Amino acid sequence: MAKATAQPCPAQLAEALRYAVFPGGGRVRPGLCLAVAKAYGDPDPELSDAAAVAVELLHCASLVQDDLPCFDDAPLRRGQPSLHRRFGQEIAILVGDALIVMAFSAVASHVVAWPAKASGIVAALAHAAGAPAGIAAGQAWESEASVDVAAYHHAKTAALFEAAAVAGAIVGGADSRDWRLTGGLLGEAYQVADDLADASGESDRLGKPTQQDGKKSRPSIVHDLGMVGAVARLNSLLDQAVTSIPPCPGRSDVQNFLSLAAARLCPPELRRPRNGAEPDHGSQLA
Repeated sequence: MAKATAQPCPAQLAEALRYAVFPGGGRVRPGLCLAVAKAYGDPDPELSDAAAVAVELLHCASLVQDDLPCFDDAPLRRGQPSLHRRFGQEIAILVGDALIVMAFSAVASHVVAWPAKASGIVAALAHAAGAPAGIAAGQAWESEASVDVAAYHHAKTAALFEAAAVAGAIVGGADSRDWRLTGGLLGEAYQVADDLADASGESDRLGKPTQQDGKKSRPSIVHDLGMVGAVARLNSLLDQAVTSIPPCPGRSDVQNFLSLAAARLCPPELRRPRNGAEPDHGSQLA
């Protein structure tokens, strides 16, 4: 970030770039990347750090773009004014573009040292960011008359989680294909949790406006399955993510990471009770 915002970068663009990234959210995606790399001893930590940074920068870019007036026109993000409200639409568009370029540059700078690994990570990031099934495609689903909710959730959210897990596996020298499922399941769980939080009005937890999916006719798993069905789907995805972790030296550490992620994604009132009873939705989910 320091390099990208140094002179001769225009002062307003530099400030907006920092605003888009700091302070961040949960950093779950880069955390997943590093957790998978560490499961194999993290043999090339500079590369795993670069991959994790790239994943987070792509995520931040997607948030800036998602908040634009032509999409969600969101007034808040992470508890503060959305970037276009703070700096204007023109700067917001440029910030989104710059963050994407910065993401690929972060990994590309290591191609000479690790040509095969770095190029593999770049390919995984490109697949997650573009079309036909990356973030750009996920955003585009919102402009379709008929929406495949599963495809929408996968492209808009799960694809980048997949890339994070794949990138960590590549650094670790493992078969990255084994990790795509784990990342995808966690990503889908994240989107289901987001739909639930939006429907239940948990604006404080999200740091952004709620009740937006219904108002804007956005695809939502809550609309398709109802609250109880969406909660069951969330718990099922989290369980599947844990059991899908491939055999590896640090498998227990990855399980612990997913457990922490699950606790963050699934608030207490939505967690499945140990006795198998229905979760108590309480007044928040009414």
